[in-house]
Amino acid sequence: MSEPLLTLEGVHTHIGRYHILQGVDFAVPRGSFTVLLGRNGAGKTTTLRTIMGLWKASRGSIRFAGQDLAARPTPEIAASGIAYVPENMSVFSGLTVRENLILAARSGKIDDTRLEWIFSLFPAMQRFFGLAAGTLSGGQKQMLAISRALIEPRDLILIDEPTKGLAPAIVANMIKAFREVKNAGTTVLLVEQNFMAAKMLGDSVAVMDDGRVVHRGAMAELAADHALQHRLLGLHMEVHQ
Repeated sequence: MSEPLLTLEGVHTHIGRYHILQGVDFAVPRGSFTVLLGRNGAGKTTTLRTIMGLWKASRGSIRFAGQDLAARPTPEIAASGIAYVPENMSVFSGLTVRENLILAARSGKIDDTRLEWIFSLFPAMQRFFGLAAGTLSGGQKQMLAISRALIEPRDLILIDEPTKGLAPAIVANMIKAFREVKNAGTTVLLVEQNFMAAKMLGDSVAVMDDGRVVHRGAMAELAADHALQHRLLGLHMEVHQ
């Protein structure tokens, strides 16, 4: 496994009077897909938002490419080479697909080669390029949100539950696209509730429970150990195969 691009050590996050993250520790190796798993309410989304500075860590270290992010504002964190795809997608419904992508490009210009690559991943983006994002289906909006994160090369992409609520055929297309992203050497930290998708994409995994990481290791090892899956995630694998 390669050297970590992102490392969290002893990260605590308070939101109001609630102590959500209670000493989170894990690393994201460079060039890999790391999957963050856990039951609802375990702290996965809070972890992504804390990395991005949307919620401030009250204690602990968040190191990205050797630099401490914990005290930095969100715009600086984004400018350092991290893109974030939140669970709610956050596309601009009144703007076209093209305009959404232009806004996501820090230079204000879209590289044609990069755009063709995105079209190969998500052909719907080419079909609906001139249409308002608000007219897209839920799955197409998710494709647009991911395309926005990919429109420029990023060192790290944080993606929160990209397959949630999507039809199985759309999920299959999403997995295929993510495999291409993975083959391109992009480093991704993925929060995912769909265990089938997680085990097909993940290189390494961290499992959270009650604001802490309770398991770290290779995704292949967790995928092969049904008893461990059930203990950590409550999965009945005859349903999730």
